Amino acid sequence: MSYFDVLDVAATGLSAQRIRMSVLSSNMANANTTRTEDGGPYRKKNVIFKQVLTGEHKGGVQVDKIYEDTKPPRLQYDPTHPDANEEGYVAMPNISPVEEMVNLLEAARAYESNLTILQSAKQLSNAALEIGRQ
Repeated sequence: MSYFDVLDVAATGLSAQRIRMSVLSSNMANANTTRTEDGGPYRKKNVIFKQVLTGEHKGGVQVDKIYEDTKPPRLQYDPTHPDANEEGYVAMPNISPVEEMVNLLEAARAYESNLTILQSAKQLSNAALEIGRQ
């Protein structure tokens, strides 16, 4: 694997984790959204990654799909809410802020790992140039 292959693979990891963090942030922001354009509560979104093989023993990652969770909304009793049904229950997004935060931290660590790879590759390249100058 060449130097540029390492950069390419790490860059795909950065891009994929950035998209994942964006989706997770959207889930967190909409954890209490009871009304969307479709009329129901916000539906949690999830990201699926797939490996990208660009040549011999090279592989990166990319987002294969962003899909909506199919779990039903949770019902919360709040008869004063404008979106409450006849029985006083409001359909709320089935989002656990704690779970989303853990996933966000995991994505941030994966992003940092890919960034560290880029920085290490840069340091190795600079060291090789220094050896060449001597």
